[in-house]
Amino acid sequence: MDDGRRGSGGGRALTLIVVAVLGLAGFLGYRGELPGWPLFTGPGTAIAPMPPAQTPPLDRAAVAAAVEPAMVHISTATETFGQGAAGSGIVLSADGQVLTSHHVVKGADTVTVTSVGTGQIWSATVLGYDSGVDIALLELPGAAGLTVARLGSSADVRLHDEVLAIGNAGGAGGTPTSITGNITDLDSTIVALNSADLSRKALSGMLEVAAGVTSGQSGGALADWRGAIIGVITAASGEHDPEVDSPNGYAVPIDTAMRVVRQIRSGTPTDTVHIGPTATLGVLISDGRPSGARIDVAIYGSPAHAAGLADGEVITSIDGRAITSARALRAAINVRKPDETVRLGVLGPGGVERTVTVVLGKGAPN
Repeated sequence: MDDGRRGSGGGRALTLIVVAVLGLAGFLGYRGELPGWPLFTGPGTAIAPMPPAQTPPLDRAAVAAAVEPAMVHISTATETFGQGAAGSGIVLSADGQVLTSHHVVKGADTVTVTSVGTGQIWSATVLGYDSGVDIALLELPGAAGLTVARLGSSADVRLHDEVLAIGNAGGAGGTPTSITGNITDLDSTIVALNSADLSRKALSGMLEVAAGVTSGQSGGALADWRGAIIGVITAASGEHDPEVDSPNGYAVPIDTAMRVVRQIRSGTPTDTVHIGPTATLGVLISDGRPSGARIDVAIYGSPAHAAGLADGEVITSIDGRAITSARALRAAINVRKPDETVRLGVLGPGGVERTVTVVLGKGAPN
């Protein structure tokens, strides 16, 4: 839903660590302290540094050749601003389920997917997503016979393992760009700053790899020496930053990503996993004082505006369930569907309580 999102936009989608903004849909990530945020140094691993595992050397060309046919390029657009973003995806099923990063499709009204292997193009549907771990699942209507990625297990990943990061670098399409590196952390925590709306998000449990991952590779594959996918590329550090001598890439472990995929496939939403079209009230919100979700802006023409909700009012409940914060309201709307009717408890600036019935609208992925 649009609730709490102060804008959507374009640019080449990628999380970055202490580097320049890439575009309106990009992320900036910070390893360290941000105003109003706790210090995230990353718990690291509980294992002392070990010698490199005795695995065969990674053959970059062979691994890329094995992985690329099961990859797609993704481009998105927003109707409001006419701008877009670019990213990558990994084919999970022959009938067209595609794994990617949530921030690649965040705010998108249209999502276009191009097969790296065949050049076929689809208008994709967002089946579901978990913004908290930056994972989304897409569907390509009418797809059949697609080459499916070979999945490994991130539980088998060890420090110093050599891996290959593959994706749509620069958002230019064509042959994906691949870069090798070694795993340097199994449990990194970063803070991602979305340059579209300046929202910040802590991403934890990330695989860190010493490789110069670049914009457009978000949603791409982190593969091991066998060509098995062990992570979904999400973040990078060092790009366009001369002060960063050793750039790193960050990936969501494939085991974490597939837990989200299985939840989406189950058809059962949770407070964090959204399934199907996104419902929206059409409000920008913040935490109410002392409690509730304050309406900062009821967007003109939105369901909230049509129902008579006004700027400055505080939403205190939804269908009888107490709402204590902006986050709680987002979570409650997250499990709803467009065209669903909800009853909101609302507190006016003068302390007047009322109940407002709202029919939720259809919004872009949050």
